[in-house]
Amino acid sequence: MLAKDIGIDLGTANVLIYIKGEGIVLNEPSVVAIDTNNRKVVAVGHDASEMLGRTPGKVKAIKPMKDGVIADFEITEIMLDYFIRKIHARNFLSRPRILICCPSNITPVEKNAIKEAAERTGARRVFLEEEPKVAAIGAGMDISKPSANMVIDIGGGTTDIAILSLNDIVTSTSVRVAGNVFDQDIIKYIKEKYKLLIGDKTAEDIKIEFANVYHGDKKKKLEVRGRDLITGLPSTIELVEEETEEALSESLEKIIKAATNVLEQTPPELAADIVEKGIILTGGGSMLNGLLPLLKERLKVPVFIADSPLTCVAEGTGVLLENVRLLEEKERV
Repeated sequence: MLAKDIGIDLGTANVLIYIKGEGIVLNEPSVVAIDTNNRKVVAVGHDASEMLGRTPGKVKAIKPMKDGVIADFEITEIMLDYFIRKIHARNFLSRPRILICCPSNITPVEKNAIKEAAERTGARRVFLEEEPKVAAIGAGMDISKPSANMVIDIGGGTTDIAILSLNDIVTSTSVRVAGNVFDQDIIKYIKEKYKLLIGDKTAEDIKIEFANVYHGDKKKKLEVRGRDLITGLPSTIELVEEETEEALSESLEKIIKAATNVLEQTPPELAADIVEKGIILTGGGSMLNGLLPLLKERLKVPVFIADSPLTCVAEGTGVLLENVRLLEEKERV
């Protein structure tokens, strides 16, 4: 049996795996639950995610990725090994070649940590590619021509912003503000304004189902349950949609500023292309309600969302895996 070539979107929130010729075969949360008494793995992925904030004292649910890089090397290795075994990408006779994505502007040490974690799962070769480039390819952008393409990839841990031309990144930046920070912004806002403590899952649900970051409705309300910080008892408050815009404004301002800086560093000829073509948004954070009109207004260029923003990076690895020889040549240079 021939070894499979696989692409991995090793995200802060989710891990997606693409097998060449088969498509996306795995999409699970980047969470591992371990028994702290004996360091044994209790659950990985979906099952571990269900345990977040709900585990007994001896079981701890861990997110080993933070801001797009490895925060816990041992747990990341366990998680990757589990997922690769789950998709049967490895056997006694053959080992897979792995293409793994990382944020732009991370340090060589952080890149090596990602590469080493993949190698230790039994990979024959490991290739690294920058996330915004792979996201652009997965979104269907033709980055091979001498014209500019701009992508803003808002994931769980980082927002990667890049201008691409002739199959490479012209200018880019990476800010550690994305989906997870949005959740913490909502928690902080409700805690400070209403003295109510809510969990990560509740904050994420508010972000996905209710939040609006552009002209939020003053009349639209949502019941939010949590623990009253004064009495210590369960309590309910009413959150107004307009308040979510206020809660997330500071983080969104950082993303807008980063995008503006990238545009300012772009050569004039390429900047003209972006005015014509617009910016493509990818990643789960790009689905935030009201983000599209907000960016259009602030950046003064057309902004579009990719057809499948959650899977763009994984699908981009699939395109690159169709010609592994080019990846091998790039590594030799």
